[in-house]
Amino acid sequence: YSIYNKMHEKHLSFSQVLDIYGFRVVVEDVPACYLALGALHSLYKPVPGKFKDYIAIPKVNGYQSLHTTLIGPYGMPVEVQIRTQAMNRIADAGVASHWLYKSSDAEINEVQQRTHKWLQSLLDIQHASGDPAEFLEHIKVDLFPDEVYVFTPQGKIMAMPRGATAVDFAYAVHTDIGNRCAAARINYELVPLGTELKNGDRVEIITAAHEHPNPAWLSYVKTAKARSQIRHFLKTMQYEEAAALGERMLTQAVRALGAKSPEATSERWERLVRDLGAKSRQEVAADIGLGKRLAAIVARKLLALTEPQGEGKGPAGSIVIHGSEGLAVQFGKCCNPIPGDPIVGFIKKGQGLVVHTNDCPTAAKSRGDPEKWLDVEWAPETDKMFDVGIRVTVVNQRGVLAKVATEIAEAASNIDNVSMDEERSLYTTMHFTLQVANRLHLAKVMRALRRIEEVVRIARVKE
Repeated sequence: YSIYNKMHEKHLSFSQVLDIYGFRVVVEDVPACYLALGALHSLYKPVPGKFKDYIAIPKVNGYQSLHTTLIGPYGMPVEVQIRTQAMNRIADAGVASHWLYKSSDAEINEVQQRTHKWLQSLLDIQHASGDPAEFLEHIKVDLFPDEVYVFTPQGKIMAMPRGATAVDFAYAVHTDIGNRCAAARINYELVPLGTELKNGDRVEIITAAHEHPNPAWLSYVKTAKARSQIRHFLKTMQYEEAAALGERMLTQAVRALGAKSPEATSERWERLVRDLGAKSRQEVAADIGLGKRLAAIVARKLLALTEPQGEGKGPAGSIVIHGSEGLAVQFGKCCNPIPGDPIVGFIKKGQGLVVHTNDCPTAAKSRGDPEKWLDVEWAPETDKMFDVGIRVTVVNQRGVLAKVATEIAEAASNIDNVSMDEERSLYTTMHFTLQVANRLHLAKVMRALRRIEEVVRIARVKE
C-alpha cells in the first residue's frame, strides 16, 4: 500500500519505483557504516544521484543513516539503509528514545544537543503560533522533509527542505535576520527573495534596519519557522497599528459628541475597560481600529463616565491619512485612491480602515451603514508611493513600449506591472500599474506620455 501511495503522490509508474526491495543494515559504530557502504558498492553498482549521507549531515529532527540505491541481481533496484543501533532507535522510536538506553557519554552528548536544538525550535514555533491547528500546519512540513544542502558565506552547511527559499534560509540563520532581510545573493548574484535553493548554493542575506516581513512571503516560504515568525510579526504589527488608528478614531468620535476634552483619567479608563470586558486600553483601541467595536459607542460610554455630553454635536474633524499607517489602513483595490483624490473611509471588521475614492462604485454599495463610514482626508505631505492604474492606447510599432517606459521613468515614476491586450492590429492597448506620489505626479506622467507621437489615448483606470 505504501508503494501504491508513493506512485500516486509522485506520479510514478511501477518500474520507476526504486525501493520496492529494501534492506536495513545495522552495525556497531559510524566507521562500520562507511565500511559496509564500500562493501555494498563493490558488489553492486549504485544508482547515480541516489546516495544520501544523513550521518554527516543529519535531518533537522535528528534522523541519521546512510541511504543508497543499488542495481541488484537481474537488474532489480534495491534500497539499502545503513545505520548504528543508536541511530536505529531514534529512527524507530523518536528523538527522545536515546535517554532510555545506555551509550557512551560522547554519543549521548551529541544526540542530546541535536535533540535539544530541534525541540527548542518546536517550542519557538508553538510560542509564535496562535492555536493548535496553526502549530500543526507549521510543523508538518519540517517532520521528514526532502532536503537540500546550502552554504553560508562562512562555509557552514545548512540543511533546508526541498523547495525552501532565500527567506526560509534567512529565518533559519536567525529570526532577526529573517525579519530584516531586504535582498539575497545566491552564488554571488542578486536574486529575488522567493528564489528556490538548490544543492550546493552559497547563500548570503542582505539586511536593512527599516525592512520588515511582507505578507506576500507567506505564499512561497516552506519552513515552519519562517511561516510562524512571519505570521507572528504581522499579527503584532497589525495589532499595534490598529491600536494607534483606534485612538485617532475614538478622539474623532468624542469630538463629534461635543465633548470638551477627548481625554479621560486613568481611573475612568480602567472602569471602561472593565465594563467592556477587555484587558487593556490598547485592546479597546485595537478593536476599534480593526472594526470589532464602533468608536461612537465606546465614545458615548467613555463620556458617560467623565462629563455630561455637550449640547449638540461638535465638529468631528477628519482622520488624516499619511500613507504610512501600515496594515491598519488599507487602500481599496477597486479604485486605488492616491493623494489628491476625494476619499472616504469604511470600517471593515477584522481588517481595519479601508480607504476608497468618493466616486468608487464598490464603496457606494456599502453605504447602508453610516456608523461604519468615517471622514478621512490626506495629510499635506504623504510618506509613500501609491499604486495607480492607467490604460495607454498606442500605434502598434516596434519600440513603442520602450519609449513609454522611458517617459515613465524620466517622470520619476516606477512601473509595478505591465500587460498588453492579446488582440493586436493597427493599435494596441497597454495596461500599467504605476507608483506615484499624488495626483499632481500622475498628471505629470500622463503629460509626458501624451508627448509621444505613437500614443493615441491615455486614461486612468478605476475598476
